[in-house]
Amino acid sequence: MLSSSTIALGLRASSSRRLQCKRFASHEAPQYNEPSGWLFGEKPPPPGQKRVKEDWENVWYIGMFGTMAFASVMLYYKPDTSVQTWALKEAKERMEARGEKYQYEPQSSSSS
Repeated sequence: MLSSSTIALGLRASSSRRLQCKRFASHEAPQYNEPSGWLFGEKPPPPGQKRVKEDWENVWYIGMFGTMAFASVMLYYKPDTSVQTWALKEAKERMEARGEKYQYEPQSSSSS
């Protein structure tokens, strides 16, 4: 039979082995900026001073809003490629080729 001291030594050895094993896939503890309570982690400047922009900020603003303006203009002027528009155009061409009128014109009711 195993004594209680042998069991305790076995448990202690297995728990210490678990603590000492290396985890090769995870590398290290996650690196992140601790929350500071300031917006974007940036402390506001003292009163009377302006915030200094970083070098990349103007490029980002121009790229982001320039792309949105360009996309808006392109979407506004995009060609109409819907099936309904194509079908209406095709129907008008076929009716004109047969000599039919494609617009409704009410008949005058002069005989009363």
